[in-house]
Amino acid sequence: MSEIFEIVKKNGKKRLGVLKTAHGIVETPNLMFVATQASVKAMSAKDLFDWGIQFLITNTYHLYLRPGLEIIKNAGGVHKFMGWERTLFSDSGGFQIFSLSKLRKFKDNGVIFQSHIDGSYHEFTPENNVDMQRVLGTDVMMVLDECMEYPVTFEYAKHSVKRTLDWAKRAREQFLKTSPIYGYKQYQFGIIQGSIFENLREYCSKELQKVDFDGYAMGGVAIGESKDYIRKVIDMGDRIMPNDKPRYLMGVGEEDDIKYAVEKGFDLFDCVVPTRNARNGALFTEKGKILIKNAKYKNDFSPVEEGCNCHLCKNYTRAYLHHLFKSKEMLAGILATEHNINYYMRLMKKIRGSI
Repeated sequence: MSEIFEIVKKNGKKRLGVLKTAHGIVETPNLMFVATQASVKAMSAKDLFDWGIQFLITNTYHLYLRPGLEIIKNAGGVHKFMGWERTLFSDSGGFQIFSLSKLRKFKDNGVIFQSHIDGSYHEFTPENNVDMQRVLGTDVMMVLDECMEYPVTFEYAKHSVKRTLDWAKRAREQFLKTSPIYGYKQYQFGIIQGSIFENLREYCSKELQKVDFDGYAMGGVAIGESKDYIRKVIDMGDRIMPNDKPRYLMGVGEEDDIKYAVEKGFDLFDCVVPTRNARNGALFTEKGKILIKNAKYKNDFSPVEEGCNCHLCKNYTRAYLHHLFKSKEMLAGILATEHNINYYMRLMKKIRGSI
């Protein structure tokens, strides 16, 4: 029985649920918008709150490096630091070490890496990573794991899974022997790795379940593998993940992938797709993607999307947004980001309604 999660209704493998933390309720299936550095790029926390967004995810690696954990602790935790009053997840930073670090060296004890900011050396261990996330004070913390490159050999993946499991057990022990700093309960999720090898992912999941985390994530997905391989990993979810705990598919946010994963029994998602696309001038609509920088929108005085209730669509035209992007005005990214967030909120609401 899960303390944090309740399944309200099932339709085939699809699950309608409620995730409960000290900072509120999250209706699932749902997508977390990414606040990597305690900020969703181009958006204020107040705007996100006012639109009814229920949760965000921030990143331990980035916040550890800048502004530093002491500043966040002095602020009273990352919720207060960023002015966010609802549920907040934190990633351990394992993926960022894999993707951003100039130099990284995985050892059995942890990982030594070079900062992408100034080249200084740092070490993350399963234990100090838990301590860092205690300082952040997020509602849900992810364990430190090794995010493998793609492709990898079976032998490397097998060794990596062993390391990830060892780290997960150590992280759980550290979590259980430490206490929250800010007076409310925190939860911890384990991460299933194994690349595209089904037997490794199954083994990893079984071993993680013995440790009894509050939720489980499928990690190491959408890091360069084909759509077919992503779907293969998604297909494993319902069979190898616990039924009574939340299931989180990390880093996946393309609309068709989310819909497919919900059909296969996943509850939670996170991705930069809505916000990164917006800043680059790509807007999602019911009729497909609009690349607003294209010349054909220069004299288009219709809204970006008919029937959309966001500030952009109610007040401005495609021609105006095209002009803002071409002029490199900051407002371009703000309006486009608001629209894409609005689109994804509507998408997730429709998905929940269909269950």
